[in-house]
Amino acid sequence: MAQVARGPAAWVKRGLIAAVLLAAAVIPGRATSQQAQHCTGQSCRTPGSILWKRNLPGTWLAEAGVAGTVASDGSAYAAVGGGLAVIGVGTAVSAFEAETGESRWDASLSGVPVGSSIVGVRAFPGIVAVGVVPPAAQGGNRDEVILDAATGRQIRTYPAAPYGGAIAADSQSTVILGPHAVTAYANATGRQLWSRATGPADEAWRVSGRYVYITQTTGRDAGPAAVTAVRRIDLRTGTVKRLQPPNADFAGSLAGAVQGVLLFSAADGVTAYSASDGRELWTRPRSVLELTDPVSDAFYLASGKTLTGIQATTGRVISQAGTSVSASLYWAADGTALGLDDQGALGQAWGYDLATRRVVWTSSALPWPHFFVDLSGLGGSASPDSDVVLLAICGQEGTAPAQNSAPACRRPELAAVLA
Repeated sequence: MAQVARGPAAWVKRGLIAAVLLAAAVIPGRATSQQAQHCTGQSCRTPGSILWKRNLPGTWLAEAGVAGTVASDGSAYAAVGGGLAVIGVGTAVSAFEAETGESRWDASLSGVPVGSSIVGVRAFPGIVAVGVVPPAAQGGNRDEVILDAATGRQIRTYPAAPYGGAIAADSQSTVILGPHAVTAYANATGRQLWSRATGPADEAWRVSGRYVYITQTTGRDAGPAAVTAVRRIDLRTGTVKRLQPPNADFAGSLAGAVQGVLLFSAADGVTAYSASDGRELWTRPRSVLELTDPVSDAFYLASGKTLTGIQATTGRVISQAGTSVSASLYWAADGTALGLDDQGALGQAWGYDLATRRVVWTSSALPWPHFFVDLSGLGGSASPDSDVVLLAICGQEGTAPAQNSAPACRRPELAAVLA
């Protein structure tokens, strides 16, 4: 249902060009940060500072390239939000204070089939939502397990779409994107507060501000589906508004959303539409979405050898850089993108000012850094509501269990970097 918030082939591309070296001006190991030196510890407030590190449970590997430090059995998912840093592995979830790393709680999910695995973690004020799927042999769909953010206590479980789950929450209620509807539930009782039909479970969606935007498509049996309309659903009230361009379908598939603007991507470029009435705002041919900046309300588009920053509402160009940079950029906020060096034991995080095309801060060594991704943009390593970025790193490399395999990580850690 959710499509990746970067270009359609961005993650595949990243694996193919991981070995490409960046120019000296943008490789943090060869660049001079314009900020004061970073430091380590909770009192540090300079971007690039490592606030804290905590040991991770389970067995992990130190993979080369962009993979970095990864769980050896299944996948790990993390989120930062509501003042918490949360990580889930297998069916275990741990929460820490985002700023200090102080342990808040550890929880083991109950009431799920043996062999189930976590497929997503999202942190909201008052609530932590964990997506879980049963073993493949058993079949079955995703469930969303809701935990109390203060204690880790399991509150209740709701059916969810494969890439849906909790899309908004607070201490009083949770909004779940399910297989065929968006439903708001009262946390205390599980009672439905409102529910709105969404159509097939594979419709694309994006959350921006107080709304979720869900596509409505036709022509599934006759070729590529055409997006004929977008449902805009108010996450507080459930009020629905149908958006549609005058005398046309939306061009391509829903790729991104910022306040007031929806971006659609097609083979011949991208088109922006008003999120209030569906009218076309602007178009950029031969371009692919690479990054979305919800703080500055900007899209960053790759076209040829140029990464162009576009102000979402006007289509005005606000920055330009070489596309070689985008291969190492993972997230953007307020005009600065987070980059990672995949140099094994010499890995670093770095901040890249997209307007001035300069590295403005670098971290100290973060060996085998791994960025956690949630395709919805609601979870993962970074959040527009926090300046803390979570990375899995390997504090001590072990031996490889077999020839041509990644070495074991003897000391896997969760690191919090100030961005």
